[in-house]
Amino acid sequence: QVQLVESGGGLVQAGDSLTLSCVASGRPFGSYVMGWFRQAPGKEREFVAAIRWIGVSTSYSESVKGRFAISRDNAKNTVYLQMNSLKLEDTAVYYCAADRRTTLVTRRSEYNYWGQGTQVTVSS
Repeated sequence: QVQLVESGGGLVQAGDSLTLSCVASGRPFGSYVMGWFRQAPGKEREFVAAIRWIGVSTSYSESVKGRFAISRDNAKNTVYLQMNSLKLEDTAVYYCAADRRTTLVTRRSEYNYWGQGTQVTVSS
């Protein structure tokens, strides 16, 4: 059983940086894709970024491209989301997701495993 545990959320000011972590356990993740999604109050859960467990391919939503960076540490089975220049509209619950495939996918329905989420609140 795949387990994903996020951490690193918190309350920050606009313009600040924050790094989220997602520790994955339960399977060898060499053939998995890992993603970050977020859900703001009253809105649909939306794609943020994705990375393959093997290789260097990444994908970002247009709203975070150039500000956020997804990375991984294979030895620690951990995926990170470095968030810079945070904006008020980045406020959301951030979820880590995983699926056993080697293509970068961006749709919520394409991920079978989810963490419990971590709250990020950006204040002015």
